[in-house]
Amino acid sequence: MLDGFKKFILRGNVVDMAVGVVIGAAFGGVVTSLVKSLIEPLIALLVGKHDYSSLAFPIGGTSFPYGLLLTALVNFLLIAAAVYFFVVTPVNALVARMRKDPAPADPTTKKCPECLSEIPIDARRCSHCTQPVMGRAA
Repeated sequence: MLDGFKKFILRGNVVDMAVGVVIGAAFGGVVTSLVKSLIEPLIALLVGKHDYSSLAFPIGGTSFPYGLLLTALVNFLLIAAAVYFFVVTPVNALVARMRKDPAPADPTTKKCPECLSEIPIDARRCSHCTQPVMGRAA
């Protein structure tokens, strides 16, 4: 029973996933710190307030703190924007720069010099006008 568990744990994809989760958690802390220390104060300068958690409305003696939801939504949007603009966009640009276009496929047809119709590349005579054509040169 433990042998099967050991094989499962030591599989490459399980270890890769564990490393990804740990790095993702650490990176989440970096992004959260970036948003809290730089982006939220900039928004506070523009709007005047960056913490909406104290906003609430009362109904029948019960307080509904919609400010908590509003703060969570603003924080989510700021973190998502930071990840997109500071991580996703640069990584996509780097991958696009490193990606090589595949070599074009060899042509399978050529044009007949007489009637300009498409004929197989190895044809010695045009099937449309019966004009003799040279090897692979069109």
